[in-house]
Amino acid sequence: MTIVSNDPTLWPAIEEYRFFSYFVVAAFVMVTHDWALTFAKEVQLIWMQRWSLMTVLYLSVRYLGIFYAAISILGYVPTISLTDKVSTIVYAVPLWTSVVVFSMLGVITIARLYAMYRRSRKILIFLIVIFLANNIFSEVVAVIITLQLSGEEFILSGTYQCSTVLAEDGLLLDSIAWILGTVWEVLVLCLAMWSAIKHFSKLRQYSSGDIVGDCFTVLMKTHVVYFANFAAISCFQLVFNFSRPFLTDQNFLELLVYSGLHQIFTVMQLFVLGPRLILSIREYYANLVTDSDAATGMTSIAFQEHVHTSTGSGV
Repeated sequence: MTIVSNDPTLWPAIEEYRFFSYFVVAAFVMVTHDWALTFAKEVQLIWMQRWSLMTVLYLSVRYLGIFYAAISILGYVPTISLTDKVSTIVYAVPLWTSVVVFSMLGVITIARLYAMYRRSRKILIFLIVIFLANNIFSEVVAVIITLQLSGEEFILSGTYQCSTVLAEDGLLLDSIAWILGTVWEVLVLCLAMWSAIKHFSKLRQYSSGDIVGDCFTVLMKTHVVYFANFAAISCFQLVFNFSRPFLTDQNFLELLVYSGLHQIFTVMQLFVLGPRLILSIREYYANLVTDSDAATGMTSIAFQEHVHTSTGSGV
């Protein structure tokens, strides 16, 4: 049902709606800017390499991010009129995009840990069981939230706005899903750190050289940043969900800030840091190959010069 009103008392609501739209636009700019910065590496390390499951996951996550950000903006354009049904779809599509991409990132994380634990079948089965349980619960929650969503279109002083209503049990289930997701991320981080600690300990036992360029270092750097961003998202999500029942006019703007930051950090988590989990490793191995080729070339040149000099002196 479309609600039309020119009541001046609703002008603050228009400004608050516009204020939140700035966060949505900022998230879109961040995704597209990161894509532009890494596109040359993407062509070299993804498109021009042999295709694999990681290739498909990278491209899916990267370009679903641009789609996600664009759809999110659509609901906040003040000059576009959307029906109630379309308004619901505009909010449901990003929700399911997040669920699908989080599942893909879980597969990427499992593959990284599987490699770190030297292809241990036990760790693989353990991670798959935990991941499936957590992922199935998240998808069930997404289904419940989608069924409960009801969108409405507001035309306030000539501006078009979308609004969705969600039942309290949906918010509670969403909070539980985020808590379980946080537990999964903490478990993954602990397993990665334990494997890295054992790896670095062995390196120190057998070598006193520098290990900054080690592959495990690259894995841990990207994963720690990824986890820190997820921790920030979880905090914003829980604050937003548990603050809504106590919402007042005084703290509404503060809640909008939390929600806006949640939007930005979510987009960064899924579509900036997520693809870099793969791109960073591809770049590391590409540099190894380049350095190896350079070293081989120098050795070949030195060998040829040595042969030429010896031959000349022999004559």
